[in-house]
Amino acid sequence: MIARICGILFNKSPQFTIIDVNGVGYQVFVPLTTYYELPQEGEPVSLYIYTHVKDDGINLFGFHLPLQRDIFQLLLGVSGVGPKLAISILSGIEINELLLALAKRDVKRLATIPGVGEKTAERICLELKKKVAKLTTPGEQLPAEGREKDKLLDDALSALVNLGYKPHTAKKALDKASLELKTGCTLDNLLKNALKILAT
Repeated sequence: MIARICGILFNKSPQFTIIDVNGVGYQVFVPLTTYYELPQEGEPVSLYIYTHVKDDGINLFGFHLPLQRDIFQLLLGVSGVGPKLAISILSGIEINELLLALAKRDVKRLATIPGVGEKTAERICLELKKKVAKLTTPGEQLPAEGREKDKLLDDALSALVNLGYKPHTAKKALDKASLELKTGCTLDNLLKNALKILAT
């Protein structure tokens, strides 16, 4: 059972990556939240792995946080949720927002994720609320201010990627821009500052 892969990022796309480990290329499927954290191709990379065994082969799913991998595994235990939908869920919502939605049994929020209907959202909330609580401690969950900042950065990152910037480059610019702004940070001025940084 493969639990972690460390190697060189040979190729990446929003659906999967290829990681070169001593000349062997491993195809690893990733959610968008992990894709945005990947380095440039040719750079070292390390991912936590869930190994999914099927009748016709083995698929590897990679995550930049062990908590993401653990929740992915829990999602697979929910009736009607397979690997494809589990990846879609982790692509459509940040991990802290997902934890909050499960804690509050926010069916409406989960149902907005592509591929997740209201009935599936209800099953996920019902079956995972207590299980997910055991994986985390209160200190691991971001306060409301932190969640809002994460959402702001995600929206800004998506906008820059749509403009043609590479996710890794855009994220570095956004991190620098958010530190410079500190207070009064809005999507508009965050993007303006990030674009200035990218232009230098």
